[in-house]
Amino acid sequence: MEMELSWALIGERIRESRAAAGLSQQDLADKVGLERSMISKLEKGDRRIDAVELTRLAGALDYPLTHFLHPAPEVISRRASIADSTDVGDSPAASSAYRTEALLAGWLRDVRQLIQTTFLVPAPMLRYPHEVAHVEQAREAARWLRGQLDLGAEPIDSVADVCERAGQFVAVIPLPSDGASLVDGDVAVAVVNKELVPGRRRSTAAHELGHLVLGDEFSSDLGVHASREERERVVEVFAAEFLLPCEQAREVAEEGTEKERRHALVRLSATYRVSWGLALTQFRDSGATGDDELRRLKARIPTEVELKDALGWKPQPDLESVRVSPRYASAVMAAMRAHAITPTRAVEMMRDQVSIEELTEEALSP
Repeated sequence: MEMELSWALIGERIRESRAAAGLSQQDLADKVGLERSMISKLEKGDRRIDAVELTRLAGALDYPLTHFLHPAPEVISRRASIADSTDVGDSPAASSAYRTEALLAGWLRDVRQLIQTTFLVPAPMLRYPHEVAHVEQAREAARWLRGQLDLGAEPIDSVADVCERAGQFVAVIPLPSDGASLVDGDVAVAVVNKELVPGRRRSTAAHELGHLVLGDEFSSDLGVHASREERERVVEVFAAEFLLPCEQAREVAEEGTEKERRHALVRLSATYRVSWGLALTQFRDSGATGDDELRRLKARIPTEVELKDALGWKPQPDLESVRVSPRYASAVMAAMRAHAITPTRAVEMMRDQVSIEELTEEALSP
């Protein structure tokens, strides 16, 4: 259960948020109509803050009010770490990490609210039971997870759905980084940057799922001796194999000419809804091509028309329009119909996937 912060810690949270936004104390004071000295006292915890002032500060800094009232959970996956800097405002990477973690923590609080009110029941978290110390073991782990979810080698229709079935709730929101994830007790959540193209969103969601399934250290040997880059590489291999098994890419080699192989790869990329780069990586790792052909394929990125035509022009939404996990979305609607939350709160929890007009009409319907 989260505990509210002390005045000193609220002040520290204000200071960190201001620094992450690249604002001086005077800049923030001007935004909210306070004296700079008042901001200084607030940040030091020397002055209490009322609800109206904190709401204005939260709006000026673009964070939810709860960000300033609750401690941050332990983050298990982040592409840039504020631990790498002595202060959150010391570098763009540190500021990016701080905001990403704050938004991730907000997503966790929303998921927990629905769980605690019994509208949402999370699936058990799936954890790979064996050591993962190199890329081949990462591929084995991805195949294991596909087996656990009864996916076989087929394309994944909804990454958000399979993540939820594996015990991780995913939200697609504007972020300063690609994505992040955390495990807080019995709840696992992840956020993916809304600004990424759909194929990258799927890859990022699968990557964050890899952090859950493999565990952040993967094995004692890898955790102690490998760099963060090496650990991320293991997760990337897991994500690629999970989205597009190498055995499917290997079948492309059966095509007669290079032109026919490229056409088959375009179809494979479109069918499995992965980026051209990921499709080529799996084609390479399957051992079905040489360096020269791979270079030529990299230079010939398929157009949107080619990808759509390969699927017969069928719409492929997945994370393109979806903002939250499907069971989570159903839980939000159930909570609103039970008058446990307002339509305005439901829109916020759904990350603007629906409009207030739609939900107000739904809430008033018999």
